Amino acid sequence: MASAGLSFENPVFAAYAAYSSLVILKLFIVAGYTTYTRFRVKVFANPEDVKGNKGAVAQLDNPDVERVRRLHRNDLENIPAFLAVGLLYVLTGPSPGVALWHFRIFTAARCFHTVSYLAAVQPWRFLGFTAGLLATISMTLQVLMAGAL
Repeated sequence: MASAGLSFENPVFAAYAAYSSLVILKLFIVAGYTTYTRFRVKVFANPEDVKGNKGAVAQLDNPDVERVRRLHRNDLENIPAFLAVGLLYVLTGPSPGVALWHFRIFTAARCFHTVSYLAAVQPWRFLGFTAGLLATISMTLQVLMAGAL
């Protein structure tokens, strides 16, 4: 069993830190893509954002912008849960190999979900979401079993 310490000498924590950083970076990339989409379609949420953008309008229901916003919101609902539970999971002292697969599956699933969401393809989007959710639930259950209720 690996050390349960929050140190980069602990391979489980080092993996958690790396994969957490990747999903946070992905979250920021999606936020940037939202901004890019707004400029591409010239649709902004606030009237003051229209100023200086010739042909732009303030509108809250553009389908291109709303798709990216829904994707971003989905990330904001799932990634913080992974970050919180993943850190607690590290403290349970899991097997490095098993922990690494939890982190890999979550990260790959969120990236797959992002591509599927932007491409508007089902059931792939659902499968990406579900794989990430199951990895987080698995870690959550292991934290609950290690904890004291």
